[in-house]
Amino acid sequence: MAEKQSVIGSGRVIHSKYEGSHKKLICVSLCALVGALNFGISIGYSSPSIPSMIKRGVLSKDEGSWFGSLLTIGALLGGPLGGWLIEKIGRKLSLTVLSVPFSAGYFIIASASESYQCYFGRFLTGVGSGMVTVCVPIYIAEISTTSMRGILGSCVQLMITVGIATSYILGMFFEWRWMANLCIIPSIVGGFVTFFIPETPRWLLMKNRKTDALASLQALRDLHTNVIEECREMEDGSDPEEIVSLSEIIKKREFFYPMMVVVFIMIFQQTSGINAVMYFTVSIFESAVGDFAYTATVIVGIVQILATLAAVYLMDRAGRRKLLQLGGLIMAFTLFCFGLYYTLTSAGSISNVFLKTWLPVLCLTFFIIGFSLGWGPIPSLIMSEIIPTRCKGIAGSVAVVASWGSAFIVTSQFSYMQELMGISGVFYLYSTCCLISIWFVFKYVPETKGKSLEDIELHFVGKSLISV
Repeated sequence: MAEKQSVIGSGRVIHSKYEGSHKKLICVSLCALVGALNFGISIGYSSPSIPSMIKRGVLSKDEGSWFGSLLTIGALLGGPLGGWLIEKIGRKLSLTVLSVPFSAGYFIIASASESYQCYFGRFLTGVGSGMVTVCVPIYIAEISTTSMRGILGSCVQLMITVGIATSYILGMFFEWRWMANLCIIPSIVGGFVTFFIPETPRWLLMKNRKTDALASLQALRDLHTNVIEECREMEDGSDPEEIVSLSEIIKKREFFYPMMVVVFIMIFQQTSGINAVMYFTVSIFESAVGDFAYTATVIVGIVQILATLAAVYLMDRAGRRKLLQLGGLIMAFTLFCFGLYYTLTSAGSISNVFLKTWLPVLCLTFFIIGFSLGWGPIPSLIMSEIIPTRCKGIAGSVAVVASWGSAFIVTSQFSYMQELMGISGVFYLYSTCCLISIWFVFKYVPETKGKSLEDIELHFVGKSLISV
């Protein structure tokens, strides 16, 4: 039995209600999470496929670097496109539409004979990835109950890690072209299953479709749940005005402040170096452990899944802020150790074969654990929680553009930064960024654990009587 009690702006207390079984909610969420799986597959695809493409002469070394980075360029377009679609056609249909660029992208890559075709296919999978980062977290947050929002929201990152590990494992047995063919399958499945799930009740209420909103709640909740009461809470806690513009978001603190918190969280997520690590894991391991590279990459992918599972369990127990701070500390320490390893290696100070082989693997593995505990699942969850319903599309798009823009800079300049600072200097820089992110969380990020979306929104307006 799950209970909820909240205080809205007028000071009226909403009585706790019985949520009942979450089976329907979980089933619908799993359908939506196929999009996150496809996103993870796209992130992981480049790591084993780039070396394969280079060996087959499809791409040069420099072209391989750009192939990895093109996903971020596509996502810069896909983020705003997803934000526009969730307002125009709804959250549900946007999930269906995002399967199109994934399917088309992998089909083009699988049939490519020239590098520009690989580029275009990778760009399209990037468009789909950008759409996922807006559409999936918002859909999950808007259909979830308060008691399940943290768990289901963190499952977005869990499915991403499953997708990454899937690509790593496929890379051990298949070359890049067969991998692309296999990746088409989950893309099509995602488009099919999301066509049959219900629209979010909050979007329907925003469109003045209360009858449809009640039907949506009934499809998502236990048969004995009082959906009329829940629907009334959503109406009471939400502002029925029209969707706000970007200029209005900038002018009003209750919109601008949460948007900027999310923007900086997204930037810090990328400046930890996570995408550089994910895109080029095999290349990094090849320089560190040689023939053991692919096996080490798969180990990292599996560890990431297990660590994200731990985050799912801890999300509504430890809270968002504590996990972000803990994850940031682990990442800062392990990135520093990784930089130190390269510093000592270049100086010839590490002669022990065991240390030379396993130290980088352990450093990167614990980095992934730290990321998966906090900075992996939480940024997208916070985005879906603290951005008000009326500006989720626009503000969410701004945050995603900031995320993918910084991701593009990190990944596209990875090789250049290595030449400029040395690979050890790059990891020291990432470590410093992680330390700054810990301070930012402590100073500016509110705790959203156990709060309804309406309570969180009212907090930024200054009307909530609870401490968020």
